[in-house]
Formats: sequence, structure tokens, C-alpha cells
Amino acid sequence: MNVVERERERERERERERERESERQKKKKKKKKKKKKKKKKKKKKKKRKKKKKKKKKKKKKKKKKKKKKKKKQKKQKKKKKNKKKKKKKKKKKKKKKKKKKKKKKKKKKKKKKTEEQRKTEGENDK
Repeated sequence: MNVVERERERERERERERERESERQKKKKKKKKKKKKKKKKKKKKKKRKKKKKKKKKKKKKKKKKKKKKKKKQKKQKKKKKNKKKKKKKKKKKKKKKKKKKKKKKKKKKKKKKTEEQRKTEGENDK
């Protein structure tokens, strides 16, 4: 009886040990899975970050391009404005010159007229 009981006790002990081992293995597996999941998550995050960085870079490039385009447009606008200004100035100068010429002509005519008048007056005096 005693021997049988001891045998049973040993059997139970072995069973418990097996269960404990199984439990340990399960925990280990779970830990591994968790680690893998974490790694995957990290990788995904990294990938996402990389993508974001790429997108940011692209955006920056686009912004730079836009800025360049804007600068070019501004330059062209300025050039156009300056050209217009120059044209206007030239026109004004031409107009002024014309006016001056006209004035000169008028003065000359007046001078001629007064001279003629003087001459006729002189003749009349005689």
C-alpha cells in the first residue's frame, strides 16, 4: 500500500512538472510573439517615418520649385514693368522734345514777325 501510494505521488509530481514545463513553454512562445510583434511595429513605424520623410522632402522640393517659379515670375514682372517704364519715359522725352521744338519754332516765327514789323514800321517812319 505504501509503495503504491508513493508511486502515485511520484506520478502526480511528474504530471505537475510537465504542466509547469508546458506553461513555461507557452509563456516563452507568447513572449517571442510579443517581441516579434513589437519588432514588426517598429519596422512599420520606421517605414512610415521614412515615407513621411520622403513626402516631406518631396514637399520641400515642390516648395522650392514653387519658390523658384515665383521668383522667376517676379523677376519677369519687374522686367516687364521696367520695360514699360522705360517706354513711357522715352515717350515722355519724345513728347518733351516735340514740345520744345514747337516752342522754338513758335519763337522763331514770332521773332521773324516782329522783325518784319519793325522793318515795315521803319519804312512807315520814313
